[in-house]
Amino acid sequence: MMKPSNNKILLLLIPVIMVVSCLSSVQAQSKGPTTYCNPLNLDYTYMIYNAHQDLSYRSGADPAVVEFRDEYYMFVTRSMGYWHSTDLTNWTFINPEKWYFQGSNAPAAFNYKDSVLYVAGDPSGSMSILYTDNPKKGDWKATPAILNDLQDPALFIDDDGKTYMYWGSSNVFPIRVKTLDRSKRFRPSEKTWELFKLDMSKHGWERFGENHADTARGYMEGAWMTKHNGTYYLQYAAPGTEFNVYADGVYTSDSPLGPFKYAPNNPISYKPGGFANGAGHGSTVLGPQNQWWHFASASVSVNVNWERRLNMFPTFFDKDGLMYMNTSFGDYPHFAPSVPGKMGQFAGWMLLSYNKPVKVSSTLEKFGAENIVDENIRSFWVAQKNDDQQWIEIDLQKPGKVYAIQLNYHDYKSDLYGKIPGLKHQYTIEGSTDGKSWKMLVDKKNNDKDVPNDYVELPTPETVRYVRFRSYHAPTPNLAISGLRVFGKGSGKAPDRVKSFTVKRQQDRRDAQINWAAIPGAQGYNIRWGIAPDKLYSSWMVYGENSLYMRSLTVDQTYYFTIEAFNENGVSKQVKVVKVN
Repeated sequence: MMKPSNNKILLLLIPVIMVVSCLSSVQAQSKGPTTYCNPLNLDYTYMIYNAHQDLSYRSGADPAVVEFRDEYYMFVTRSMGYWHSTDLTNWTFINPEKWYFQGSNAPAAFNYKDSVLYVAGDPSGSMSILYTDNPKKGDWKATPAILNDLQDPALFIDDDGKTYMYWGSSNVFPIRVKTLDRSKRFRPSEKTWELFKLDMSKHGWERFGENHADTARGYMEGAWMTKHNGTYYLQYAAPGTEFNVYADGVYTSDSPLGPFKYAPNNPISYKPGGFANGAGHGSTVLGPQNQWWHFASASVSVNVNWERRLNMFPTFFDKDGLMYMNTSFGDYPHFAPSVPGKMGQFAGWMLLSYNKPVKVSSTLEKFGAENIVDENIRSFWVAQKNDDQQWIEIDLQKPGKVYAIQLNYHDYKSDLYGKIPGLKHQYTIEGSTDGKSWKMLVDKKNNDKDVPNDYVELPTPETVRYVRFRSYHAPTPNLAISGLRVFGKGSGKAPDRVKSFTVKRQQDRRDAQINWAAIPGAQGYNIRWGIAPDKLYSSWMVYGENSLYMRSLTVDQTYYFTIEAFNENGVSKQVKVVKVN
């Protein structure tokens, strides 16, 4: 029998090599992160405002996200550039070749034919529409400056090519729109259509202040247009970007110029409770697998009112055409847009670190260790020094299976301004069952990236009781942490179902007093409500309390409420839905 030649052996092996290579590739992909967690981990820009040159703070707000050639671009207020992603999860900052972005407020963008169009707000000057067919390079070109005095613009080009510019940021004026003539380089119409105003006397969520408790007039701003199944969804933000209740509502119409009708389930994007509060002034984009996503602004508001981060929520249109965003457990891990069949779903990983005992290497002044685990993005721990001897140790009190960790840095007296190259965070996180023998969970000792809200999904879940963080480098003068959040599955039982749940609408029908009996072992509660038993689209996360005074309701709307308890082990069953006329 003749022996095969080396060439024949190679030809026979090629299919095997290809199969093994494909399997290895799939396995490698499966070991990558399958989840994301709000606030999003971007290398946010340090702001420069003429009126506040002595205040150093990072911020990301007013996101305009567009799809272009099956990839995505995110434009953010005053970020001195923009971000690119292939999957809506991992983002890379782009310094554009031509510079138009340094002072850009509330940007708008649109994908039209073979170009990305961009425009940014300027309430006191003229504006141009910019365009490029290569946003990765950023060789932007400008149309003549023919738009004037517009704040928070929103550009929309309909299927028939007709073009519209919506705008508005005011506690007095409505959302407005002009048509643009593309044949004349986007020349605006002389006519301006006034579309709708805030109506705080009817819509409780449009009221100003933290928890809508201020009597000042709220702001209407941040327009964004989405067309779906022939209906035009004109979104807008209220009542103010610095508040936990910053949200997006929507009006609908069968025409881009209206008339527009108020959606009964407003606000559609709302996240007043939990760690990363706020879901307003956003944009809605169709992502992978035809799943919609809403990107929005979250409030930090410590160093200055407009210190913010970005949140992302899965978005839906129900059988009746109601648009809504799922913000339930909105700052816990959810499956990423790239995970087929699961994208946007809650991963079921609970918070193992909430209010657990913490030890630290040192503490500066009043900024104590308890702030690391209190689920409040506005409180933070500061170490006495920023060196490689600083550490945090959390006792989870019981062993739990850790799936992911989010590390949120804070800017305490950072004295940094603008887009600074070379910023990086270096650290390690270890786990232990006995506090003596430690295993590496996250090794970023040699990390060269700027990760102010770093989220790491462990390749393999690890069962530990103790979690230890050690800092090796933080790019700021002070080491400050607002949250070391450990996610996973506890070894105990989920809480019992809530009892004695009552919702009493007040004389001011925008308000409701909600009470329930505290459940032993519960960390917190999710109040869910909506306009029908099968449309409980809104939620409010409450930690450590058994009551909530809600000021979010619409005067003439009937609502349905339920509640669930949760802890590190899971979520209880919901109570029977309560109707509130």
